[in-house]
Amino acid sequence: MFEKSSNISREHNSKYSFLNYADKKVKLNTMKKVEVVAAILMHNDEVLCAQRAESKLEYISKKFEFPGGKIEAGETYKEALQRELQEELNIKPEINDLYLTVVHQYPDFELTMHSFLCPMPNKEITLNEHISHVWLKKENFLELDWAAADLPIVHKMMQDE
Repeated sequence: MFEKSSNISREHNSKYSFLNYADKKVKLNTMKKVEVVAAILMHNDEVLCAQRAESKLEYISKKFEFPGGKIEAGETYKEALQRELQEELNIKPEINDLYLTVVHQYPDFELTMHSFLCPMPNKEITLNEHISHVWLKKENFLELDWAAADLPIVHKMMQDE
């Protein structure tokens, strides 16, 4: 597709847009945006840290994260999180208020992640998508290799009393 307006034109392809200023192309960021929810699952003084499966995206492959996933059309944040936790871990925890929203720019998409504190009555989970998990006290979080988007949550939790 090609739109033209006076001496400035806009050229589109699947990933980027370019502005043509008299034959000089300037790339515009039209990167994909993804909005997700994440659960900070807590049992006593420990938090569930889940390890992602191997991925072609090296920057998230086998990294640790707070479990959750994409928000589907028509879902509230809490409904999406409840569905994702049932699918990923076979659990239905209480979901408290929003803890922190993180906007992180990965190499090929922008992620907005809304995290929620979720108390757990026990540590019983079933891993349906993750390859491993560990329950850690927050002072031990930095022992793990976290996905970059989860790090602001990790650091905030470590600072909070």
